[in-house]
Amino acid sequence: MSRLDERVDRLEEALMKLAYAQFNTEMELRQLSREMKDFKDEMKDFKAEMQAFKGEMKDFKDEMLAFKGEMKDFKDEMKGFKDGVEAFKGEMQAFKEEVRRDRREMNKRWGEIANKLGTVVEDIIYPSARRVARTFFGAETIEFEGQRIVRRLSGDRGRSREFDGVFAWEGHVLLLEGKAAIRPEYLRGFADFVRLGVFFDWFPEYRGRRLIPVFGALAIPDRDVAWLTRRRIYVLKMGEEAMELVNFEAVEGERAG
Repeated sequence: MSRLDERVDRLEEALMKLAYAQFNTEMELRQLSREMKDFKDEMKDFKAEMQAFKGEMKDFKDEMLAFKGEMKDFKDEMKGFKDGVEAFKGEMQAFKEEVRRDRREMNKRWGEIANKLGTVVEDIIYPSARRVARTFFGAETIEFEGQRIVRRLSGDRGRSREFDGVFAWEGHVLLLEGKAAIRPEYLRGFADFVRLGVFFDWFPEYRGRRLIPVFGALAIPDRDVAWLTRRRIYVLKMGEEAMELVNFEAVEGERAG
């Protein structure tokens, strides 16, 4: 083989290597182009995702700001609620104090009214007791009469008692107990006082006379009238037009029995 042929063979071999290298380069460039395109697409998707993420982050920040604002409003409302509760407690305390004052004042007024009513009732009953003494018990000349008499106990000046009405005439003394309201303790208290016979310890000057106990009120239930009658106590109460002694005959029958 001549040197020319050898050179031609080497040249062909070099051209083939060059062509092969060029082919590989083109293939690699194409592959790189495809990868770059995919990368660009991925970057584009990534940018879109990042943009969406930024939007979501912005929405999240806005929501957080709104939440902070709501929390602030809630805290302000809670503070206002607490202030309102404290103010309400103060108002309730003031209301309770006012109710206590009003209750004390009302009790005082009721006491005054009750006392006044009691004296009014006594003022109505008292003249009727005088009439009863004359009409039913023959008191032609009354030696002594007194209303709301305060007496000290004979032998014990430290004890005193008020009597609603006392009428004295020859051989007799009428004891009047007048009440605006009927309560069991009033009835029992008067009945026990009469039963014990201690009236003359307070009025020793009338000792030896007949004691005529009279319980008077504007209205007395029939059962209480019967209870007093069994204990020989006369009952004076309001009739159709005036105060009436309603159990005279019944008590006289108890006395005779």
